[in-house]
Amino acid sequence: MNPTVGDLDGNLGKILSFAKRAAELKADLVVFPELVICGYPPEDLLLKPQFISDNLSAVEKIAKKISDPGLIVGFVSSDKGKLYNSAVFIFNGRVRALCNKALLPNYGVFDEKRYFAEGKPCPVFEFKGVKIGLSICEDIWHKGGPVAKQLKSKADIIVNINASPYHVGKIGERLKVLKERLKEGKANIVYVNMVGGQDELVFDGGSFVLDKKGGVLAMGKQFEEDLIFVDITGKGKKNRGLIDLKPPIRTVKAVPLSAEEEVYKAVTFAVSDYVKKNGFKKVVIGLSGGIDSGITATIARDALGKDNVNCVFMPSIYTSERSKDDAYALAKKLGVNLIDISITGTLDAYNFALSSEFKGLNKDITEENLQARIRGNLLMALSNKFNWLVLTTGNKSEMSVGYATLYGDMAGGFAVLKDIPKTLVYKLANWRNRAGEVIPKSMIEREPTAELKPDQKDRDVLPPYEILDPIVDLYVKENLSYKQIVKKGFSAETVKKVIRMIDRSEYKRRQSSPGPKITHRAFGKDWRLPITNLYKG
Repeated sequence: MNPTVGDLDGNLGKILSFAKRAAELKADLVVFPELVICGYPPEDLLLKPQFISDNLSAVEKIAKKISDPGLIVGFVSSDKGKLYNSAVFIFNGRVRALCNKALLPNYGVFDEKRYFAEGKPCPVFEFKGVKIGLSICEDIWHKGGPVAKQLKSKADIIVNINASPYHVGKIGERLKVLKERLKEGKANIVYVNMVGGQDELVFDGGSFVLDKKGGVLAMGKQFEEDLIFVDITGKGKKNRGLIDLKPPIRTVKAVPLSAEEEVYKAVTFAVSDYVKKNGFKKVVIGLSGGIDSGITATIARDALGKDNVNCVFMPSIYTSERSKDDAYALAKKLGVNLIDISITGTLDAYNFALSSEFKGLNKDITEENLQARIRGNLLMALSNKFNWLVLTTGNKSEMSVGYATLYGDMAGGFAVLKDIPKTLVYKLANWRNRAGEVIPKSMIEREPTAELKPDQKDRDVLPPYEILDPIVDLYVKENLSYKQIVKKGFSAETVKKVIRMIDRSEYKRRQSSPGPKITHRAFGKDWRLPITNLYKG
């Protein structure tokens, strides 16, 4: 299920709707994700007493409205002044069991110890002759943890509810961990995950059921809501596998996605949810003719439909005909609205206004940044006038080293490529073109350039992206030192330059728009370095 943080009534309505659909299939038990009533992560909403009270009222409403089937629902419980990340089992109008999350993650994007108290491992309870061990997300990730105790208590089914954020390959990691748990005892495992975009996080769904040997009995779809029905306990009954509610009956498991398709779907889904959940209908993108703006516009069109995407081409005296041709070709293939606004006259006005102060000084990055900031102003003006959300187009490689302009190309509401390195941008573009060219080949093949001065190329300032991206990954994701990275075979001077650029750009990243996390470590919740920092390493 795809809940929205803070939309208690909307989430309640979805829960009741899914419960009724499951009842039509004669389900015994319906399982919903972690904190599904309030959405995840609720963050400092948890500090509001009224929010906690309203979330508890939603649980009471569920109990009154659904008597059968039994429901397992994630919510926030309160006891003696402490808050718990909890799951409740409701049947026949009553709460039959309550489980408080015992292991609270406090790493990466997680900050649960700020809000929640640790619960005790949940005892196994019985429902219709079946012993059920209920656990919440992190409780199943650790050897000898709460789930191990439930397995020792001879649970028939382990139900684990989750709000597990996505990064590349996450489903494989989950399956590996759960199969490890089955070495501590034998039971069917029902792993239910949230789906949806929430600020910088993407929840990919992909819920599944494992048999006692670790085989996948059923798996839901990724990046969309899915109600799956599986019979895993009936005595004398054959496993009915996975049944879709819409005919014809689907008896196969959801097909795992390729790496490029998984990332593309994750980012597209994140854009769709961020735009719609924040009350926008349309977006606007600065379309330069380069690959970054090209893939951003394509993702937006796939997420929102062609009628909801507006692109703006803003040429200067440095803009090539190739950029114009590629921008127009892409807009035509996507079927999106394209606006052409020259910034030459505006730049002249800026230069005239500053001429007395800049008299006798050579042109430098100041004049380059003026162009980016004029474009940012134009996009924000269109955003204000028409209520279009600005999607920024900078990629992770650029954001890492600060190759971006504050209040210029960084200005906007959502940074689509914020966690996508440049080398992956090209892979996604080629994947999107696999069934027919949408992103012009010329746009993919051209050498990267910001076109802010004559004959400018990214390589004038940056190492080739094939070298830059691995260094960024080793420094940001792996936390390797300068010496350790050099030992990997990279030039000492190049590594020193890249690390210096990353460290010096923290103030820029702190002011950047949120964007979807798709790697193991993204800038934002995953990366918390001080701006004022003299450690050189």
